[in-house]
Amino acid sequence: MNDLQRDDWNHHWDEYSADASRNPAQEYRREVILKLLGLRGSGAGVRLLDIGSGQGDMAAYIRAKAPSAEILGLELSQSGVEISRKKVHDARFVQCNLLERARVPENLRGWATHAICSEVIEHVDDPVPLLKNAGDYMHPDCLLVLTAPGGPMSAFDKHIGHRNHFTPSAISELLRHAGYSPEYAGKAGFPFFNVYRWMIILRGKKLIEDVSAERNPSGSRLARFAMVIFHMLFRMNLQSSPWGWQMVARARFIPNTNHR
Repeated sequence: MNDLQRDDWNHHWDEYSADASRNPAQEYRREVILKLLGLRGSGAGVRLLDIGSGQGDMAAYIRAKAPSAEILGLELSQSGVEISRKKVHDARFVQCNLLERARVPENLRGWATHAICSEVIEHVDDPVPLLKNAGDYMHPDCLLVLTAPGGPMSAFDKHIGHRNHFTPSAISELLRHAGYSPEYAGKAGFPFFNVYRWMIILRGKKLIEDVSAERNPSGSRLARFAMVIFHMLFRMNLQSSPWGWQMVARARFIPNTNHR
């Protein structure tokens, strides 16, 4: 797969949307993110920005947990936007490229009180412009929760366009450069998230075939069975551990340092 193909997110969500929804790591991240967001009750008064909203699974999760929250998803892929709109009818999803500076509609400028950027920054060469441009949608002091992969990179990670995996210190540094004040950056997911990641690494390029039922039905069944097992095991993960391979961070948007 060449660089253009690995960044074709319309193709990505057409190909992998079902498997992404079943991914136990996604469910685990959503639980960690919700805790760091600190949402209470119905979410009344919350205006949540989902940066790189993908196919809407995060938005659907937030809608279930905070039914009164307003939700705005920004997504590069039109396919992802269309899938998301079907999942969360009362949220707003907009197709846009946050790597490019663009005029933000006046009704959305400074809109968000809370923001999520989950498993996005590893897909771009330089995440700083993306986070800076996302800041145009945020109210001063908006709370941002960010997740990104750490640990070794697998063949499948490279296949879907991962450029980098991160450490807490690297995430804190890029957040500062992008105009945010980090409150916390750490590691989570030990031990079973790490075990899950090792299985992906060891599976190598065969995993690319496993996630396609049409090309490899038996491999797909095996992958789905493994996901069921890890859904149960992930309940015993530690949400903070020096050995975890899931990077998590919380920061506040500071408009003055994000001025361009």
